[in-house]
Amino acid sequence: MKPKILTTLETYSWSLFTADCLAGATVAMVAVPLSLAIAIASGAEPAQGLVTAIIGGFFISLLGGSRVQIGGPTGAFIVVVYGVIADHGYDGLLFATFMAGIILLVAGFLRIGNLIAYIPEAVINGFTIGIAIIIAKSQLSDLLGLQGGIDWSELGTVFQSVNAAAVGIGLGTGLVIILLRRAFPKFPGLIVAVALSSAIVAGAGLEVDTIVSRFGEMPNRLPLPSLPPISVERFTELLPSAFVIAFLAGVESLLSAMVADRAIGGSHRPNAEVIAQGAANVASTLFGGLPATGAIARTATNIRAGGKTPVAGIVHALVILAVMMLAAPLAGYLAMPAMAALLILTAWNMSEPHRWRGYMATPIADRMLLIVTLVLTVAADLTVAIGVGVALGLAIRLRRRKVQPAEWHTPDR
Repeated sequence: MKPKILTTLETYSWSLFTADCLAGATVAMVAVPLSLAIAIASGAEPAQGLVTAIIGGFFISLLGGSRVQIGGPTGAFIVVVYGVIADHGYDGLLFATFMAGIILLVAGFLRIGNLIAYIPEAVINGFTIGIAIIIAKSQLSDLLGLQGGIDWSELGTVFQSVNAAAVGIGLGTGLVIILLRRAFPKFPGLIVAVALSSAIVAGAGLEVDTIVSRFGEMPNRLPLPSLPPISVERFTELLPSAFVIAFLAGVESLLSAMVADRAIGGSHRPNAEVIAQGAANVASTLFGGLPATGAIARTATNIRAGGKTPVAGIVHALVILAVMMLAAPLAGYLAMPAMAALLILTAWNMSEPHRWRGYMATPIADRMLLIVTLVLTVAADLTVAIGVGVALGLAIRLRRRKVQPAEWHTPDR
């Protein structure tokens, strides 16, 4: 359970520090617009996404078991966070996240991090695709420049209300992101694309929503730490949500660490990683942040940018803090359709469309498990989808009489 940073510092050098600083700054430029967009889509204030990236990212790198893991808010949490805020308010989310952090700390100290290998891959893929569908659907109103969401029973009225300027900004942002990603894969194209589109909105005086027009001025400092409201009644109400948050944080982080291992030829420490997730979520709660976990896309960006040790993740958190302190007013001018386009592309990448054909070649039981988990995620509830999916997956595994770790394939999201 020894944090990876202690091992890497034994042979640390100035050349490694330079590489980590450059990689950390690069990842921060990707993380800033993503963190803002994820917070907004989750029903929270934009600044709470930055707080999560700063506090959660710092502790995940400081205490984690991976050399190159980058932590912060992720798209996988949008659905559950939005639901908790809608049902219990933001204080309820803070308490649920605080409990999730405690659950993860206990799980790490009990050394159950390796159990991730026994969760069926079809379940992970099913609820990931389901979450991606929900995220993309939730962003259509901002992409189309609609006020008050979309009434799917009156599509004719919806199309009459579309804001052409918002659509143009959203589609243009998405196109620039795709082109920059293909032409310069190591370049932080996300922030360039979103900033360019937002500059066009401001310069041309387009009637398009921005962060500042919808949420007001962005704060330029971290809030003071404080405990969320705690009571026995809230504990009972929010415990199921806390377990879902803990499950998602553990799965997403350990899956990301496994992907990173394959990319760098390394080996992460799963129990240290789980403990780091617990500490990060407790700390994020104290500063009013969202749930945090290892982020697959940002971890991959860190690797491509040359990050070598957890110092890169710490630098990433400090650079985001500097951006918050020095450029908060500028961040307020980011256009909502541009943020929506960013999240829709993130959802598309989460679903890993290049692997869909491979799913059809798996045994029929695995295909059905994926479909059941996906449908329950979209049509019912993420808690139900995870519970039913894991239970069915374990039953299928026992039926095959081969209770062995799943052979994970490297996700590309």
